[in-house]
Parts: sequence; structure tokens; C-alpha cells
Amino acid sequence: MAQIDPDSPVPKYFQLREILLDLIESNELTIGSAIPSERELCQRFGLSRMTVRQAVDHLVSEGRLQRVAGKGTFVARPKIEMALRLTSFSDEMRARGMEPGSRDLDRRVVRASAHLARELGIRPGDEVHFIERLRTAAGEPMCIERAHIPVSLAPDLDTYDLTGRSLYALLETRYGLVLDAGELTIDGGIADPGDADLLKLPRGGAVLLLQRRSFAGGVCAELGVSTYRADRYQLRTVLEIPTRRS
Repeated sequence: MAQIDPDSPVPKYFQLREILLDLIESNELTIGSAIPSERELCQRFGLSRMTVRQAVDHLVSEGRLQRVAGKGTFVARPKIEMALRLTSFSDEMRARGMEPGSRDLDRRVVRASAHLARELGIRPGDEVHFIERLRTAAGEPMCIERAHIPVSLAPDLDTYDLTGRSLYALLETRYGLVLDAGELTIDGGIADPGDADLLKLPRGGAVLLLQRRSFAGGVCAELGVSTYRADRYQLRTVLEIPTRRS
């Protein structure tokens, strides 16, 4: 096992963080297992309790460790990495070897408000499908999806059962709506009590709020807001350097 180098310019708490990460990633500390206590880590690496706590706090904030009151600190389940691209929840979960699922929470046709009409590029008062679903992966609740789709683009969408089914796949096969572009806005937030219960989060649990507009052939086909469990997701994108003009 690696040791703390007292002569290194790297802070001791960060060295301990790296050692603990190595133990997790090598499966010496497995998912759900308790890590050594603060006292054990202090004795094993010759560190102060403050230094040990700082290292553990960092890993807890990163979602690699989880504290359970009265029991200890445990290795957390790895977060699901969500690439920032236009794809369905079902495809994302299957790509990670997890079986997607869904449960209808609400299905109805509403009249577009002025705001909704602007976002969808329709007229105020036009009919819009509202679809609210709880999405699961391997039986575990992951997010709540709320989608608005113009009735003019998918006239009888409300007659289709979406249980365990990809909405995007249905839009493509039934209505020829191939979603080929989109806009995405991401915010952090706190789950309201109803969403927290559905997602099995503690009251006041953190969530990621993703609002997207999805387009098919230049036409806005969907305005959606998805509420994801922040403890189970992390976002990933590729950073590119803008091309300099000569």
C-alpha cells in the first residue's frame, strides 16, 4: 500500500485521497463496504484527524464515499456518466448495461400558454401533449421526465402506452419525427417533496434539472424538463478550443 510522503509538495490530505481512490478503483474497497475509521487512518498513515477528515470530506463531496449517520463511511455506487448529446434515456441506460423502465405519472392534452407557445414555435392555445414519467434503470428510480409535444406533430400520441418504452423511438417510428438537433440548459436544484419521494431522495436532496428543446428537421418537436438524482449522475462533455482566425 502506498504511503504518505512528508516531503512531497502535494498536500497530505490529497495524497490520502489518492490512496483511498486507488483502493476503491482496485476493488480492495468494494461498493458498499466501510472504509477504515478516522482513527485507523490516522494511525496507519501518521496523519492528524483533521487531515484525514479533509480527505474523506473531498471524496464524499465527489460522490465516491457516502456517510451513514451512526454507522460509518462507505464506498458509494459509481455515478452514471451522462454524455451531453441528444439521445433517449432508454438508449443511455442500455449502453451502460442497465435495463431502462418507466411509469406513467400523468398524461393529458393541455392548451399552450404564451411561454410554452414561444418555446415550441406554435400559437398560444394550441393543443400540446403533456407527458410525465418516472424513469428507472435496473429497477431504481433515476429521473422524472416532463415532456411537452405539439398535438399537431403527434395527433394520437396519448393513445399509446409508454410503459417501458422509448418516447423518442415512438416519435420516430409512428410519426417520422427524427430528432436531429437540440438545445440543453442545465441547472442544479433541490427536489420538491413530491419529486424527492418518487426518486427515493431525502427531503431537500440535490437534483440536476435539464431543460431541452429537441428539433426534427428544424421544427421544435419537444420541450422537456428532466429532474435527475444528483447522487447518481455526473455530466460529461468534450471541450474544444475555438479555431483562431488568421
